Amino acid sequence: MDRYQKSRALLERARGSLTGGVSSPFRAKMTVPLYFQDAQGPRLWDVDGNEYIDYTLSWGPLILGQRHPALVEAMRQAAERPHTYGAQHELEIVVAEKFQRAVPCAERVCFTSSGSEAVQLALRLARAATGRNLILRFEGHYHGWLDSVLISYRASLDQMGPVDHPHKVPGSKGQTPESLASVVVCNWNDLAAVERAFAEHPGQIAAVITEPVLCNSGSLMPVPGFLEGLRRVTEAHGALLIFDEVITGFRMALGGAQQYFGVTPDVATFGKAVAGGVTLSAIAGRRDVMELIMTGGVAYGGTFNGNPLSLAAANATLDELAKEDGAALRHANQMGLKLMEGVRCAARDCGIPVQVTGFGACFHIHFTELPALRNYRDTHQDNKPRLEQFLREALDEGLWLLPEGRIYVSAAHTEREVEETLGAVRRIFARLA
Repeated sequence: MDRYQKSRALLERARGSLTGGVSSPFRAKMTVPLYFQDAQGPRLWDVDGNEYIDYTLSWGPLILGQRHPALVEAMRQAAERPHTYGAQHELEIVVAEKFQRAVPCAERVCFTSSGSEAVQLALRLARAATGRNLILRFEGHYHGWLDSVLISYRASLDQMGPVDHPHKVPGSKGQTPESLASVVVCNWNDLAAVERAFAEHPGQIAAVITEPVLCNSGSLMPVPGFLEGLRRVTEAHGALLIFDEVITGFRMALGGAQQYFGVTPDVATFGKAVAGGVTLSAIAGRRDVMELIMTGGVAYGGTFNGNPLSLAAANATLDELAKEDGAALRHANQMGLKLMEGVRCAARDCGIPVQVTGFGACFHIHFTELPALRNYRDTHQDNKPRLEQFLREALDEGLWLLPEGRIYVSAAHTEREVEETLGAVRRIFARLA
């Protein structure tokens, strides 16, 4: 019997009604379109009854795993109260204060419903604070799907052009060409390129926005001194530094990548892990910048921003992550580091060239001959057919991975999941060798 019989039937049914949704890009990339019916902790079951260890974590948000008791209870209680007021309520203050205690840059906080919205507000604040228009961003970084930032994200080498002066590549059909005019694109991990861009656009760059770890395109770490250099250059030129911590926030450390690296941005965006799987994002930053929303004419809105259901989930999630001085995140990252080293060892034993990049709770597997990966262009040397073969084998071994080889690890993953996963990886590599 087909292992995915019911899933395939649901796919045929969906083709008559659905034209999008969170799973549609995933479905387009995977050989087998899975549909799930249950989950608990770090495990999932599809409609055919197959069990998987979950390393997608719903593309990152499930930092505590599925159905964590504290989160379930918080949502249950919130469901019995008003779901939204369209006005202020105390949980906004409570959760914002928890941000302030954890996140170095968080002098003030506001809430949105998605990371894409949070980024738009951060860019608007930067332009208002500086009176400038240009935003400097990096190749391969993802800051949401809107026209103003979906630029040079998954571009080809030919599209990107010369590394010293990259082309600006729109990320979607239907994107307004005018959006390219307000962006400067640089190669990541190249501080000289950033300094050159500021020299070529004197007094015009409002902000530099970056993922502090390039999670969306390979989980690449910043080279030593790069983030510190961005901080120094932006201060010297009167521009803002924005960290997109939608992935690294409340995952890399309780205070995010800015705490981990010791570099404090002017503004940071958060999402995914902040509410443990419930829809919520946030912007945190310097008081003088953030209060432009209240006193400086910077507009933003959203009917569901900071609603009680989402903030109840965030309140419970942040409490769990803060216990024992961040024990949950230390555990998640420790389990991830064991997985990373185990994958490296298994690949080495089987003679398969692999690089494992990132940090414990978010990393990538690259099938590549390169000795190290520094930027998005380097990931174009990956052996994509070999990765696709690995992902197909992983499904049959009961591992649920993202289609580009990214692996998320939660606080719910244990030594048991690590050992089962590494056993499966060894079997897969032996077949691929």
